[in-house]
Amino acid sequence: MGKKVLLFGDVGIDDTVALLYGYFNEQIDIVGVVADYGNISREKTLRNIHYLIRLFNIPDVKVFLGAEKPLTGEEPNFVPEVHGVHGLGPIDPTNMPEFESSFVENFHEIVNLIDQYKGELTIVNVGRLTSLATLFILYSELMKQVEKFYIMGGAFWVPGNVTAVSEANFHGDPIAANIVLRYAKNVTIIPLNVTNRAIVTPEMVEYIHAKGKAQILKPLLDYYYQFYKKRNPAIEGSPVHDAITLMATIHDDWFTFKMLPVHIVTSEGISRGQTIGDIRPWMNFDENEKKHRIAFDFNYNQFFTDFMTIMTGEQF
Repeated sequence: MGKKVLLFGDVGIDDTVALLYGYFNEQIDIVGVVADYGNISREKTLRNIHYLIRLFNIPDVKVFLGAEKPLTGEEPNFVPEVHGVHGLGPIDPTNMPEFESSFVENFHEIVNLIDQYKGELTIVNVGRLTSLATLFILYSELMKQVEKFYIMGGAFWVPGNVTAVSEANFHGDPIAANIVLRYAKNVTIIPLNVTNRAIVTPEMVEYIHAKGKAQILKPLLDYYYQFYKKRNPAIEGSPVHDAITLMATIHDDWFTFKMLPVHIVTSEGISRGQTIGDIRPWMNFDENEKKHRIAFDFNYNQFFTDFMTIMTGEQF
């Protein structure tokens, strides 16, 4: 059996790529998905998870009802221009049969899952951090049983994707992000420094499509690429932010990391959600100063080989 993963996500296009990568990869066992707001509403996230489970006949995965709004108390801002109205680009899953109430677990049932896999569960958060922060507020002792945390978020000295300095997941609920980074142990942050360069080119998409194992990727990533191409005409493909974060759980050796204290700006304005890594070499940090592992670089060739192997079923 593969690494036990509980995935927190706001299932849009790149979340879907991550879910399929985890489903196809025998080294990963996604034992649960927490449906959150973010790219789209929580309701649409639930529908998309239901759609993917039915489409690929995915067995034995629990789906939990996550957060609907951020801890800031604001109404969330969705991004249909990036992921499409329904979160799946041009795909409209609304004609799917309505899912039964038994399909969705109450949020507090996550406690049982963490207890079931105590000491071997990895949490991967690829959306806003509201639900994860709530677990630390409600069950601080229980969360010590989680082995590792991988978080897609932040931008360290590179442009943000919401403001000049802020990445969407941390910007969407900086209070929650601060809570998680304050209380979580064994955290790895996979920021835009890395994820923006985890590019899947149109040629890769065409080859995957031709092999037939993951044909849904073509309409999703074609749509995604069109958005990114308008934003940056020089870009060569679609960045799969969430997939590379999940991949990191089993491929640490691809990445270059630094251990740094991280501060997140919660005040309003252009700096809201900004991630600040303290790199002052002369500082003697208190032994209680929390440091987190941040990925700043990765081996693209290894990413390419693994992604294509998993998504086509062929050895690259």
